[in-house]
Amino acid sequence: MSAETPPTVVKLGGSTLHAMADAWWDDLAGHGRDHPLILVHGWSKPLKRLKPEYAEPSAILRDRYGNQSRWTTPEVIADIKTVSAGLAEQVIGLLADRGITTERLIGGDGLVRAGEGERWWWRGKELVELDNLVGPIVGVDPSLLKNLQPGHCYLITPLARNTAGQEVNTDGDRAAAAIAAATSATSLTLVTDVAHLLIDGRPVRRITAEAAAEFRDRGATGGMRKKLRAAGEALAGGVQRVVIGSALVTDMLAERSGTVITPA
Repeated sequence: MSAETPPTVVKLGGSTLHAMADAWWDDLAGHGRDHPLILVHGWSKPLKRLKPEYAEPSAILRDRYGNQSRWTTPEVIADIKTVSAGLAEQVIGLLADRGITTERLIGGDGLVRAGEGERWWWRGKELVELDNLVGPIVGVDPSLLKNLQPGHCYLITPLARNTAGQEVNTDGDRAAAAIAAATSATSLTLVTDVAHLLIDGRPVRRITAEAAAEFRDRGATGGMRKKLRAAGEALAGGVQRVVIGSALVTDMLAERSGTVITPA
């Protein structure tokens, strides 16, 4: 799908959503007056505040390939929807105050399709088979984004629907990458709580996809490992660059802040 003006796709991490100052929202809305916006939100901190057990180490599983994922049951899906509804109300209000209309979509309502999920997970030192409602993204239907126009924002909760018809949890950064590729976005901005990618303790301002993937497999951990994986998928899907950082969106898009990842 293409739009006359390519959309600006922004993933706003769940750990940062409540920390963004008014100036950050002013900047996003100012950019949005001239560009269609797609904002994909996380929910990590609000979910942990909802129920203390979601903050416990046992709530996170690691698959046989070393990838981390939240152990997701139907109850967890319901709780994700609960906290996401609250987040959506907040974001819609913040953007409305700044002249941007916002339409919320839940990825599992036809926008994002997921494949078969991993069934083998490490519990302690044992690899066991578990039902975990998590699945990798295999497709996005951009026809549901009918109003990609300046002054309008789509706010997307990154759930998905698998081939069995189940609603599943999926990684928000990778969902944003798939959505950016499907909507012919030129850039993907991953807003997190760190200013740059750090390699050996030093900030990286610019890096190729190949070098980023090498670091991902060699030394990246946790959330940054997922962000680098998402960046590679976005670039492979035709997105021209991915920017990771914590600054104003316009500063990151102008490459005044953050880490820029490019195909070569």
